Amino acid sequence: MRCCTPIGGSTLDESEAEQLVIKLKALADPVRLRLVNLIAQAGEACACDLPELLDRSQPTVSHHLKVLVEADLLEREKRGKWAWFRVRTAELQSLSDVFQVDALAATGTAATGTAG
Repeated sequence: MRCCTPIGGSTLDESEAEQLVIKLKALADPVRLRLVNLIAQAGEACACDLPELLDRSQPTVSHHLKVLVEADLLEREKRGKWAWFRVRTAELQSLSDVFQVDALAATGTAATGTAG
């Protein structure tokens, strides 16, 4: 007799997990997390405005933006001499989807058969 309901198989295969790790590592830096938050709230942002908002030098902000673009979390568009950035919402949604918690599992109902 089992003590609990068996855990189902992982919904992520190894390749998907490796891609998600790249995104999570990119977000694991406080400056990059703030950048994504600022750009997401604004809808888009010009690179020229970001150093002052973050109290960081332009080369530092550019480096962090490059990491986020390479991780497919931001898209970059050149307008004249400035680069504009937008959040890739589908990519952020894919991160969110990984952490979706079943309401029953969250209360312990699914695992123990009792209310949480």
